[in-house]
Amino acid sequence: MSKLKLGVNQGVVITICTHKDLNNDDKVNFIGLIIDTMIELITKGGCVMKVSFEQLKSMVVFAQIVEQGSLTAASKQLGLTRAVVSYHLKKLETQLEVTLLNRSTRTMALTEAGIAYYERCRVITEQANAANQQIENIKSEPQGILKISCPVNVGMQLIVPAINTFKRQYPKIEIDLQLTDDVVDIIKNGFDIAIRGVALRDSNLQATKLTTMSTCICGSATYFEHFGKPHTPAELASHKWVVYQLSSKTLTLSKEGKKYDVILQGGISTNNAAARTAFVEAGHGLGRIPLYDAWPKVQAGLLEIILDDYKTKDIELYGVFPPGAAGSKKLRLFIDYLKAYFVKQHTALGMLKNV
Repeated sequence: MSKLKLGVNQGVVITICTHKDLNNDDKVNFIGLIIDTMIELITKGGCVMKVSFEQLKSMVVFAQIVEQGSLTAASKQLGLTRAVVSYHLKKLETQLEVTLLNRSTRTMALTEAGIAYYERCRVITEQANAANQQIENIKSEPQGILKISCPVNVGMQLIVPAINTFKRQYPKIEIDLQLTDDVVDIIKNGFDIAIRGVALRDSNLQATKLTTMSTCICGSATYFEHFGKPHTPAELASHKWVVYQLSSKTLTLSKEGKKYDVILQGGISTNNAAARTAFVEAGHGLGRIPLYDAWPKVQAGLLEIILDDYKTKDIELYGVFPPGAAGSKKLRLFIDYLKAYFVKQHTALGMLKNV
C-alpha cells in the first residue's frame, strides 16, 4: 500500500491510499476523478481524511443501496451477495462512526448524516461511470449493452423498426429492449434510456426531444353507420370515445386561433395504446390516435379521419436518461440515429398523405 499526498488551498492535505500494483499514471487518473468531490468533503469537515480503495468500494455500494431501495435489490444490481452488501454498509458506518441508515425488517430510512453522505457517494459513482464512458468513446467501434424502456405501441411500430436498421449498422452494440406502458424507474432498473411521450418529471434525469408526432381523430365505418359522423367540435361531446388513460381526458382542437375543449366519455378506457386503436377499429367509439398509427389503417379502409381541418395536440416523444449518461458513445449514437430516423418517417408519411 502506497500513499499519495496532494496539497490544496487553506493548508488542507488529502491523503489517498492506493494499491501497490497501480502505476503512477493510474493513481493520477484515479485521483483526477474524485479530487473535486473529496476536497469538498474534507474542507467542510475542517479535517484530514484518509480514503482507501476499500472504503471507496463501500461508498459505491452504499449509493446503490439508497438508489435501489433495499440491500437485496442493491446486491442484484451489483452482482454481489446480500451478505457482502451488508458487510460494506456496516464497515462504512464503523469507519465513519455514524449511522447512515435506520433499518428494520421491513423499512429502511436515511439518517440526516446518511442523506448528506449519499450525495457525495453518488457524485463519486457518477465520476467513475463517466471515466468508463470516456474509455468506451476512445474505442474505434461502439459496443456494450444498451438497455431501453419504451411504451408498447411506440416500440412495436417505431422503435423496433428503427433498432432493426441500427443493429445492422452497429452490430457490436447489444440491445435489451423492454416494452411496457408503465413509467419505469430508470436508475433503479438500470436503463440507459427510456422513450417517453410526456415531459420530464424527475429533475435528476436528463432528456432530449426525439420527435413531434401529429395526432388525429378517427372512427370506423361501423361506428359511423350506427352513430353518424360529427362535422363540428361541438358534436364530439355527444359521441362515444375509447379513452386512453395515459393521456388527458380532455380533447383540445384548434382552428384559426380558436380552441375547442371536449370532455371524452365512453364505455371503454385502456392504458395500452395498441388496445385503444383496436377498440376504435372495432367500432366501440372515436379515438385520438397518433397519425403514424392511424394512417396504415386509413389506407386499408379500417379507419377514417374526421375533422382533419382542425388541429389536435401533438405528442412530444422524448429520450430520457440518467445524469451523466450523455457522455456514452453508444447512447449518443442511438439518440442521433432515432432523431434522423424519425425525420425520414415524417417525410415518408407526408408523401403518402399527399398521394
